[in-house]
Amino acid sequence: METAIKKNTITDKLLAEFEASKPALFGDLSLREEAMRSFLKQGIPNRKSEEYKYVNIDAMLKGEFSFFTYRPLMVKQISNTRFLKGAINIVLVNGRCEEKLSDMTSFPKGLEIGYIADASFNEVFQKHFSKYADINTDAFIALNTALANGGAFIHVAKGAVIESPIHLINISSAEESTFVNSRNLIVVEENAQVKLIESFESVDCTAKTFTNSITEMVVEAGAIVDYTKIENENEQGYLINTTQVYQKEKSVVTANTITLSGSFVRNNLNVALDGEHIETHLNGLYLTNENQVVDNHTLVDHRKPNCNSNELYKGIIEDKSSATFNGKIFVRIDAQKTNAFQSNKNILLSDEGTINTKPQLEIYADDVKCSHGTSTGKLDADKIFYLRARGLSEISAKKLLMHAFASEVVDAIKIESLREYIEEKISKRFE
Repeated sequence: METAIKKNTITDKLLAEFEASKPALFGDLSLREEAMRSFLKQGIPNRKSEEYKYVNIDAMLKGEFSFFTYRPLMVKQISNTRFLKGAINIVLVNGRCEEKLSDMTSFPKGLEIGYIADASFNEVFQKHFSKYADINTDAFIALNTALANGGAFIHVAKGAVIESPIHLINISSAEESTFVNSRNLIVVEENAQVKLIESFESVDCTAKTFTNSITEMVVEAGAIVDYTKIENENEQGYLINTTQVYQKEKSVVTANTITLSGSFVRNNLNVALDGEHIETHLNGLYLTNENQVVDNHTLVDHRKPNCNSNELYKGIIEDKSSATFNGKIFVRIDAQKTNAFQSNKNILLSDEGTINTKPQLEIYADDVKCSHGTSTGKLDADKIFYLRARGLSEISAKKLLMHAFASEVVDAIKIESLREYIEEKISKRFE
């Protein structure tokens, strides 16, 4: 169903699309309507909005957008997106699950994967959907909750150990400017273990795609989740990517965010530690060039005592590109014995590049160990000189130093073949 309603503002167009789409939307319509009211109240963020002050969202949303997202692709067109051998590949084209392109025939014991629309009557879905991504905290969370019409539902049963990685392949593909709202719900029950990869690619994409994606992830007691997000869209790709993680006691989550390309990428990674003896590890790497904009916002919410979180984000900024890191650690009054550490390091490769970095601590408990730090600079001239004195060219010396700088994040990825894939992509970027 394509909407071609002429309205004055993008907000008018989105409201019109919501009204027209109501009969086809899955799930609780009253929740959808509440979310749309929240979106209208908040409005599209602009530079006056503290959380979006370094990006011009209004400019990105100018012009006409289609909300008709169906785009048939052939298997051979997506062959390069299946970069992990032995993975369970789930392909979403503009948010729509494509069964013919996915590995949907059989799953290991304890694993359930399906289209999010088909899961709306599932008891686990109803218990968790939209319980963690708060529609009143961000206009794009509210908008996604109102308009989401595609995505995946992943359920890992209690005690299940899924050996094969699950790879959600998000593909942007359009011939005309397209607005996509995609929603995933991932529930990992007690003492289960799973490795998840979520990648964002462009295939046969000749027009702007503005993707507003949300992944809610529930990690129950004692569960272990290894999650890697790779963003590699083309210059037509505009992505707002929210990952909302909710952890219970004794769970362990490692989340790696690798941003390689895309005209605009906004990452919201929010983690709630709602139990004792939780471990959370957040690692991020962003490589920007030309006029690219990458905006990373993280929130680690320590709600209970005796938990540990570690956060390391690194960026390499080239040309006229800009990057933002805004990391917040929140330690509530009952979260005694918290250990929380955060670090952001950046290299500027040009005088025209921009980095905005804002690490934050809000601590309301008194028996904690918390720290944060940030640094920004250029490549070390002494190290370049040292390497050149040993026979390397200036370009080779710089490439070697940038690889060494990025490796601390890349080495945190536990899946060897995935780590090798990312290293190859980084090498091509440095060339």
